[in-house]
Amino acid sequence: MAMIIGLLDIIIAFIFFLVLYCLFRHMRTQTPFLTNWPVLGMLPGLLLQIHRIHDWLTQVLEAANMTFRFKGPWRSGTDILVTVDPVNVHYILSSHFVNYPKGEEFQKIFEFLGDGIFNVDSGLWEDMRNSSHAIFSNKDFQSFSVSTSVSKLRQGLVPVLENAYEKNILVDLQDLFQRFLFDTSSILMTGYDPRSLSIEMPKVEFCAAVEGVVDGIFYRHIKPVFLWKLQNWIGVGIEKKMRKGIEVFDRLLGKIISVKREEIKNHGKGDAMDILTYYMTINREKYKLLKPSDDKFMRDILLGFLLAGRDTVSSALTWFFWLLSKNPEATAKIRDEINKKMPVFDPTELHKLVYLEGAVCEALRLYPPVLFNHKSLAKPDVLPSGHRVDESWKIVISIYALGRMKSVWGDDAEEFRPERWISDSGTLRHEPSYKFLAFSSGPRTCLGKKLTFLQIKTVAVEIIRKYDFKVIEGHKPKPVSSVLLRMQDGLKVSVTKI
Repeated sequence: MAMIIGLLDIIIAFIFFLVLYCLFRHMRTQTPFLTNWPVLGMLPGLLLQIHRIHDWLTQVLEAANMTFRFKGPWRSGTDILVTVDPVNVHYILSSHFVNYPKGEEFQKIFEFLGDGIFNVDSGLWEDMRNSSHAIFSNKDFQSFSVSTSVSKLRQGLVPVLENAYEKNILVDLQDLFQRFLFDTSSILMTGYDPRSLSIEMPKVEFCAAVEGVVDGIFYRHIKPVFLWKLQNWIGVGIEKKMRKGIEVFDRLLGKIISVKREEIKNHGKGDAMDILTYYMTINREKYKLLKPSDDKFMRDILLGFLLAGRDTVSSALTWFFWLLSKNPEATAKIRDEINKKMPVFDPTELHKLVYLEGAVCEALRLYPPVLFNHKSLAKPDVLPSGHRVDESWKIVISIYALGRMKSVWGDDAEEFRPERWISDSGTLRHEPSYKFLAFSSGPRTCLGKKLTFLQIKTVAVEIIRKYDFKVIEGHKPKPVSSVLLRMQDGLKVSVTKI
C-alpha cells in the first residue's frame, strides 16, 4: 500500500511541474488550444483550465468550428470528441440514436445510478421510459406536482423569505431552492416530506452527499481510468467523498423503501400518487424487465429521479433569479405580465405568461443544469462534420457551450435576452431540441420537461409577485467543476417586498 501511495505522489509531482510549464507557455501564447504531449496527451493543459472548464471549452469549440478532439494520456481511456455542432447533435441523439448508447464506459463512471433510467440501454431503458412517461403524463400526477409545489412554497419558502425580510438578514437562494426541491421531489417520489426547508435550516445529510458524488463523477471523465479506480479502491481524495455519499444514499433510501413496502403490505396502494408506490405496484405483464420486488432496483429508480427533481430544477431557479437580479427591466416585464394576466395564481393559466417562459428558456440556454451529454459508440462512424470516431472514443456534447455558440445563437449569444424566444405575434418561439439542448433531444428527451416548467414558473410567479432580491455587493457566481451546474459560493441576497 505504501509503495502504491508513493508512486501516486511521484506521478502527481511530475504532472504538477508539467502544468507549471504549460502555464508559462500559455501565458506567452494565449491560445485556447492544448498541447498534445507524449504519453500525457492534453491532460496537463486541461488541468490549468479546470477552474473555468465550461467557459474555456466554449472558447475552444467556437475557435474549432464546434468540434474538438481531446487526446487523453496514453491508454487511459480518456480520448474524447467534444462537439456542439447542431448537425452532429441531431445525428448522435436522434437520427443515429441506436449507434450512440450510454455504453459500458458511461455505466462504470455513473455506477452509483445502477439500473436507473439515466444509466441503462436497450430493453430495460425502453421499459423504464415507457413506464415513466405513463406516470409523468398522468394528469392526476401533474396536479399532485403543482399542489405539492404551491403548498411547500406557501408553508416553507415564503415564511423563510418573510423572516429574512423582517429581520433584515441575508439568505442563500441556492440553498433555499435546493431544500425546496428536495422536499417537493421527496414528496413526489416517495410520499415522504423530509421538511428540510424551514427557518431553522436543519442539516440535510442527503444534500451534502450529492455534491461529493456529482463532483467526483466529473473528474472521472478526465482522469485516467486506472487512477480513479485506484483512488476508489484505496479510499482517497474525491473518490473517498463519493464512497461516503453513496453510503448515505443507500442507507437513507433503503429505509424509505423498507417503510413503503410495509405500508403497501398492510394498507395497500390506496390513492397514493408517489413514484415509489407506482413502481412497487407496477404491472409486470406490461413492463417485463422491471423488478419491483428488488430493493436495489427500487433504490436505483428512486435515486435517479430524486437527483433529477432536486438538482436540475434548483440549479435552474438559482441561475434564473441571478440573471433577473442583473436585468431589472426583464424582472419588471415579468411582474407586469403576472399582474395583468394572472392577478390570482391559477396553474392552468401559466401558459399565458409568455415573457416569463421566454426568460426561463433563456436562463436554461445560458445555464443548463446538466452541463454535458456523454455517449459511447456501438460501431465506428463518421459524423456529419467529417470527424471519424470509433469505440475507443467517448463522445461529449457540451450543453453549456452549445447555448453560447455565436455561430448558433448569433453575436449576442452570451446576453440574457428573453425576447429571442418571442415571435412577432407575441407567442413563444420554438427552437429545435438539437439547438436548445437543456432537456436533451431524440428518444432520450427529458420526460419531466413539462413538470419542470410548471415548477419553475409556479415558484417564479409566487416570488416575483411579492419580493425583490438584491445580490450582495461584489458577488460573482463561479460554476463548480461538476456534472451538475451549481454556484461555488451560493447566491446570497437581501430580501425586500414589493
